[in-house]
Amino acid sequence: MATGQKSILSLYRNLLKESKKWSSYNYREYALRKVKYEFRQNKALSDSESIAKCYEKGLETLEMLKRQVILGNLYGTRPLVIETKNSSEAKNYSGVR
Repeated sequence: MATGQKSILSLYRNLLKESKKWSSYNYREYALRKVKYEFRQNKALSDSESIAKCYEKGLETLEMLKRQVILGNLYGTRPLVIETKNSSEAKNYSGVR
């Protein structure tokens, strides 16, 4: 499989896009941090074999992430206070009126 720069960048974008689909703030932020961290750690790889292994691992992670997002969104929760856009929304979610 071709592991050129375009395919790796496409994988990165797809991982970020899929990570943003989590309805849960904590899972979403963790997934985004983890994807960015892994790509930063491996950006200096030059061996084509190790690049291919990391690319395959990334594809597996993308498929797993897609499944987990679907399952996680089945059990939706209300937004956290940190996610609300203004204080009036935060008051409504906390039960204070």
